[in-house]
Amino acid sequence: MATISAAMVKELRESTGAGMMDCKAALTENNGDMQAAQDWLRKKGLSKAAKKSGRVAAEGLIGALTQGTKGVLVEVNSETDFVARNEQFQGLVKMVAQVALHNKADVDVIKAVKVGDVTVEAAINDAIATIGENMTLRRAASLEVGKGVVGSYVHNAVVEGAGKIGVIVALESVGKADELAVLARQLAMHVAAAKPLALDPAGLDPETVKREKDVLADKYRQQGKPANVIEKIVDSGLKTYYKEVCLLDQAFIHDSGKSVAQAVKEAEGKVGGPIKIAGFVNYALGEGIEKQESDFAAEVAAASGKK
Repeated sequence: MATISAAMVKELRESTGAGMMDCKAALTENNGDMQAAQDWLRKKGLSKAAKKSGRVAAEGLIGALTQGTKGVLVEVNSETDFVARNEQFQGLVKMVAQVALHNKADVDVIKAVKVGDVTVEAAINDAIATIGENMTLRRAASLEVGKGVVGSYVHNAVVEGAGKIGVIVALESVGKADELAVLARQLAMHVAAAKPLALDPAGLDPETVKREKDVLADKYRQQGKPANVIEKIVDSGLKTYYKEVCLLDQAFIHDSGKSVAQAVKEAEGKVGGPIKIAGFVNYALGEGIEKQESDFAAEVAAASGKK
């Protein structure tokens, strides 16, 4: 029996794009013969992943999963929206969310976790080979509280717990868990609709605040306003800006006559204790990914050999 070194596994992985465990298995099955191992992977359909790894994957699903005081979001991308309706892909997203819930919500950690006899990374490569599209586990996040609940909301869900937009909201409280869960879901729906950038002004990126101040100041400077007046106008403008982008200051979508902070305060009576929003995470599918535009007719013509 040949000794399978890490360097051999690395070489096979780079040449085929297959998962690490699959490469090790291929080399073991073929007594260290690199060519035979490549053929073995090809027959299994696992080396196909390499050919698809360069394609842009900006579609797919956001998976959301909560369990009491903890919740997670994951984004698993595919090349086309069609794959999001594939049951195998949906199952993959749910499995990834389960792994994230019970482990660290970190992409590399999740990929290395074994589910049954294979790692999550190998399962993704298997799905690539079977379904025929590039897929990536792009990101993952989690929230957890000592006492309270983490609630979730999925918008445009194609299956329970997975859709185009996913939000989790963490509430710290010793109050009634069932009432907290209702409030947490309402707040998650609000976040999906209102898209706050932070919980409060202190949580905003200082560069974002500076840019907003500069825009406001330049606007009124060009109108010839004196410096002392501009300063007051900028301060007033920032307060308006905070109401637009800070969760606690936003008008609550379920009752626009109240701010989110006021709605949470009023809910304390029903819950039976103080409530603190400990955090929120909002994922929108494919945000920040530069999608490639394609000419479908040209692709068909090229595939058929036509000019």
